[in-house]
Amino acid sequence: MSQISPHPFAAQPPALLQPADRDPRAWVAPAIATTLLLFLGPAAMLFGGLSAMATDACGPDDCSQALTTSLTLIYGTLFFGSFLTFGAWLTSWLLPWTPRWSVLRAWAAAVSLLPPLFVLTLVFTLPEG
Repeated sequence: MSQISPHPFAAQPPALLQPADRDPRAWVAPAIATTLLLFLGPAAMLFGGLSAMATDACGPDDCSQALTTSLTLIYGTLFFGSFLTFGAWLTSWLLPWTPRWSVLRAWAAAVSLLPPLFVLTLVFTLPEG
């Protein structure tokens, strides 16, 4: 005789992630991005904030259009880029740690570095006033 379960429709326990389902290197891209942002973020804020001193020689009204455009890009990126940086950085940490999401996690970590790098590039290539 076969033994019949007393509750044939009883719920099964949820399947847990097996170690084979987890990506053992899932933490690498977000950790590298976090380490780089610890240096790039404050440097971008510092040099971006000090970039207004580039107008000291020409005054705020007599500066070249290229300089004022660069300064506008710097301050716009510092403000709006911080939301992009934080969102992409947070996404890189919060995506599921399975191999399926590894490429998107790496891209999100890389995108989080773009605004501070853009600001630093603009600061170090400011045109003449």
